[in-house]
Amino acid sequence: MKTTGFIILIIGVALTIFTTVKFFTKEKVADLGIIEITQNKPHEISWSPLIGFAVIGIGGLVLWQASKKQ
Repeated sequence: MKTTGFIILIIGVALTIFTTVKFFTKEKVADLGIIEITQNKPHEISWSPLIGFAVIGIGGLVLWQASKKQ
């Protein structure tokens, strides 16, 4: 249970620090037989740092519950 709490805390800290993930997909623009033209299209996923703080709180609660059981 303590390991789960630490993992949740680490995920919460990462969500607080990194609030955006950017990735690219390839989109086919034209297909002319042998020649194929593609374009890299950027996508961005963003979230609030408050989500990270909430996950840190949940991780803290899990750690607290794990220490109470011992």
